[in-house]
Amino acid sequence: MEKARPLWANPLQFVFACISYAVGLGNVWRFPYLCQMYGGGSFLVPYFIMLVVEGMPLLYLELAVGQRMRQGSIGAWRTISPYLGGVGLASVVVSFFLSTYYNIINAWAFWYLFHSFQDPLPWSVCPLNGNRTGYDEECEKASSTQYFWYRKTLNISPSIQDSGGVQWEQALCLLLAWLVVYLCILRGTESTGKLEQLANPKAWINAATQIFFSLGLGFGSLIAFASYNQPSTNCQQHAIIVSLINSSTSIFASVVTFSIYGFKATFNYESCLNKVILLLTNSFDLEDGFLTTSNLEQVKGYLASAFPGKYSEVLPQIRNCSLESELATAVQGTGLSFIVYTEAIKNMAASQLWSVLYFFMLLMLGIGSMLGNTAAILTPLTDSKVISSHLPKEAISGLVCLVNCVIGLVFTMEAGNYWFDIFNDYAATLPLLFIVLVEIVAVCYVFGLRRFESDLKAMTGRTLNWYWKAMWAGVSPLLIISLFVFYLSDYILTGTLQYQAWDASQGQLVTKDYPLYALAIIGLLVASSTMCIPLVALGTFIVRRLKRGDTPPVA
Repeated sequence: MEKARPLWANPLQFVFACISYAVGLGNVWRFPYLCQMYGGGSFLVPYFIMLVVEGMPLLYLELAVGQRMRQGSIGAWRTISPYLGGVGLASVVVSFFLSTYYNIINAWAFWYLFHSFQDPLPWSVCPLNGNRTGYDEECEKASSTQYFWYRKTLNISPSIQDSGGVQWEQALCLLLAWLVVYLCILRGTESTGKLEQLANPKAWINAATQIFFSLGLGFGSLIAFASYNQPSTNCQQHAIIVSLINSSTSIFASVVTFSIYGFKATFNYESCLNKVILLLTNSFDLEDGFLTTSNLEQVKGYLASAFPGKYSEVLPQIRNCSLESELATAVQGTGLSFIVYTEAIKNMAASQLWSVLYFFMLLMLGIGSMLGNTAAILTPLTDSKVISSHLPKEAISGLVCLVNCVIGLVFTMEAGNYWFDIFNDYAATLPLLFIVLVEIVAVCYVFGLRRFESDLKAMTGRTLNWYWKAMWAGVSPLLIISLFVFYLSDYILTGTLQYQAWDASQGQLVTKDYPLYALAIIGLLVASSTMCIPLVALGTFIVRRLKRGDTPPVA
């Protein structure tokens, strides 16, 4: 007899697992960035509209598919139609790419966590130069937090062409991160637990894609989680709960982030003014305390008119201090987590304590998301009788983690952060749009919406209301097609793709064009997942025709 499928101990455990997967680093570092870029609070308008017309309907769809088919992504879509096995395979490929690079974030979090016990924090001050006569030049031109991130953590190369060697400290942290994920997997299912911006189409596009990434739609993880549900589970209620908790977390994270932005901007602005005051005081032999922030502009005007020659010599060293420009600086991703936040933490009282708590939080968010990502890969593999009959689940899990860890060593090289950005920007953008679009079309127009509605009623005893049917059958697919067209046209119109490279001589990021081989890898990342859908459908068609024996004879 077929081995019984493991089940969640109770529905609450399933909800917590979905929340742990959905609430991740994107809530902390991408949502606040988008709010700042697209009008602050006004960004919530397109965000919540997209949540209602895209997020909740598609989350419910994936949970319902997993619960109805009781299989991983590959088996679930193959059950709907033999030609749709490529949809699940595409989800597995995208999840594999995501797992490959996502865990390096946990490795960096471990690295910072270990250094958080030092006093003072190692990113709070610049190191001395070689002859110990002053501070390191690169650090002085940048900042102590940027220096620790780009030089001490990444030891970053000046361009993607300069690969450099593997950083063994980062490699060990990556190994530790994968070991933690593997140990969690072994415990099984039971333990996984500005208003004018509204007229800007990019604000609406980014609101929709944030919903996709944040909820984890299209990766197959939600289908995998739901496949372990009791058939009678109210997955509609769970979809609403997970969506609202995820969005509430994003808003809460934004409030905290903007508080840190304000603290950092004010601190940097006052530090800049103090440096200008010290420079002018020393250059013009002014009395200590004479020059203050309140009379700075007035005194600068007087010195410029009274001592024009000397002032013109000093002028290139006078920094332009602006609180508005500090507040307008938008940072996302690793820059927000490992530079902006650490700069705020180093100036807090009991900075070691806040640093430990912050990076421990990052680890909890990252590992929770990683468990969902690996579940999207492992569930189809363990469901496969061909694989599971030869290897136990522990061996399959170990092999997947090992392969991901070995490939992830690329991100520990000196140019690893540039490859991280490539995977983060391109491995799951267009592929996710295409995958989710095919999922909706498959359920509504291949399996049949009425048939799916009947199955849901038989499982849960609840009738599908007009809202879900309207979103699935019309609104959601039309919006996804619009997003897909926009992305393609935007990439075409952008021209050569570019990236931000660290220039040690300037102590700042500079823009460079991707080399041809990097562009080829970007194309391969996109094609390797999306092409699974048509290729598997074509292969299935050929195999079925051959089995029926109605292929034309060879002359």
